[in-house]
Amino acid sequence: MIVPATDTPSTLDRVVATVEAAVGPRDEVIVIRSGRGPAAARNAGAQIAKGQILVFIDSDVEVHADALERIRQAFLADPALIAVFGSYDDRPPVEGIVSRFRNLLHHHVHQQSAGEATTFWAGLGAVRKDAFIAAGGFDVDSYPTSMMEDIELGMRLSAAGARIVLDPDLRATHLKSWGLVSMVHTDLTRRGMPWVRMLLHRRELSSALNLGWRHRLSALGFGGVVLAAITGRPRACAALLGSVVVLNRDFYVLLVRRGGLRLGAAGVALHLIHHTTAAAAVPAGIAAHALHTVRDRRVAPQAPEASPPAMPQPARVNGSRPEGSSKLSGSTTIA
Repeated sequence: MIVPATDTPSTLDRVVATVEAAVGPRDEVIVIRSGRGPAAARNAGAQIAKGQILVFIDSDVEVHADALERIRQAFLADPALIAVFGSYDDRPPVEGIVSRFRNLLHHHVHQQSAGEATTFWAGLGAVRKDAFIAAGGFDVDSYPTSMMEDIELGMRLSAAGARIVLDPDLRATHLKSWGLVSMVHTDLTRRGMPWVRMLLHRRELSSALNLGWRHRLSALGFGGVVLAAITGRPRACAALLGSVVVLNRDFYVLLVRRGGLRLGAAGVALHLIHHTTAAAAVPAGIAAHALHTVRDRRVAPQAPEASPPAMPQPARVNGSRPEGSSKLSGSTTIA
């Protein structure tokens, strides 16, 4: 198990405790406390991991007691399986409307996308080490901070023919607290724009997770709601809003069940903001991609031939592990 903890999160002790409670006697837990970001930290952990299955767990995620056993059994039952990942559960402990909305949205999207996948999620996901190394690991240069590094890795693995599965019963509890500003910032600069740039770079479309048809129709519907409101057409606004609510009724029922009518009503407004931000990320992502393309062409004559993202060589301490890392076997810390 590899836990990137480069930002020294306050939740780390809780996360490690749940992992220790779930591991077997031969499992190892590697906590990386230094590095250029989570992608680099995960790559460094993979370098020193002895096992053939790499399990990535975010430092603000508490795994359920059966999570690691489910991963173990998934790989034992299917020798062709290259990677498996799960989702957040539907009982986020962090209070606040935005936090509960955001964590439940992630839960709902993953629960609705069970089965064969063309992507990956490193919040709670596992991959065979040989396939991970062959793919070049996470792309540290393109994703120096927490962004789309796991999605991109999954798409790379899938393009190479890897079988990836989303197991909706493989669950963890998300401890992150969200605010409206942080949600919008993440949707725009760490999800939407990078995803657009990645798809343009790969020259392909994707229907993975929140790029599915329901989410695209929701974005169009909410866009129509905003346009109708701006142009002073209340009937059209109400009709479009009603259509979006019907389209996403399962999600809004979940919000009401977990937070009452207050969360359900707020969830519709937050869902509108979420989709509107995602829509705004499309032209912004296209512009950013065009800008980077122009810059790349200007330096192309001096640039070396492109190659897959390299696995970093971690700094060693006493010849045993990367600097700033802790390695645990079962529940015993090796200093």
